Amino acid sequence: MAILNIQDFVKYANFSPVKNEHLHIVDFGKEKDILRKSEKINIDFYLLAIKPPLEKNRIIDRKFEDQANSFLYVDCPQNTMAWDVNEPDSGYVILVDAKLIQHVAKAYNFAHYNNHEALYLTKDEEVLLWDLFKKAYDEFQKPNYSKDVILSYVTLILSYTKIYYDRQFDTRSAVYHQVVEDFYRNLGDYYSKPEGVSGMPSVAYFAQKANLSPNYFGDLVKHFTGESPLEHIQEFVLKLAKDKLKNTALTVSEISYSLGFDYPNYFARFFRKKTGMSPKVFKSV
Repeated sequence: MAILNIQDFVKYANFSPVKNEHLHIVDFGKEKDILRKSEKINIDFYLLAIKPPLEKNRIIDRKFEDQANSFLYVDCPQNTMAWDVNEPDSGYVILVDAKLIQHVAKAYNFAHYNNHEALYLTKDEEVLLWDLFKKAYDEFQKPNYSKDVILSYVTLILSYTKIYYDRQFDTRSAVYHQVVEDFYRNLGDYYSKPEGVSGMPSVAYFAQKANLSPNYFGDLVKHFTGESPLEHIQEFVLKLAKDKLKNTALTVSEISYSLGFDYPNYFARFFRKKTGMSPKVFKSV
């Protein structure tokens, strides 16, 4: 799968020609004949977009009275994208070379969600963000636009986005608590399969089951539990290990393989780090 830079992406999506190979801003309302359907592609830049719901198959969930009719998307380099949308009549997209905002974006997990996660905006958030995108676009239209001013708007958009993602976790707590409960259930199911396990489960494995990107899933779980998914997985494995060491006749090697460790010495290192003693010592105490 080809990785598209900003110039390649603009040509592929049939946007207006680029003015700068490292920075480009599009006003959907002024674009004609954009590519409305695409198979999966990869990008090597940051993409920030605000728009009404365009996806043909999206079901709009109107559970919240203050939910606006706009969504914000942030995609990062190496993300995979595909779309099938209606003809847009409004919205903005900012394409930024990774080198220009990498030092800012690396501070935000949401800037590296890799499943095109939507931020559901409230009406007040919608007004503020549309204004920032418009200001960035208006600056970009000037003959002698300031790249620094535009990047300042991008930085401000990212700052507000962090606040709004945290808010989204709270306002959709009923939905997201179910995600956490499903994670616990799936973790238990993984280790109760009759055929045994085939390796340690990854955060990505559980995120895929929740149909979320690993970073978004990780932020969600930590927001509601105070611990990362990896910490939960390790605690669960440690609890199983202690139970098997104390209550079964299995050898340390057999237990390590049953928990998904590739080698017994990996299990021994993990157990010693968590408990301060080796599995053999713990079993004999």
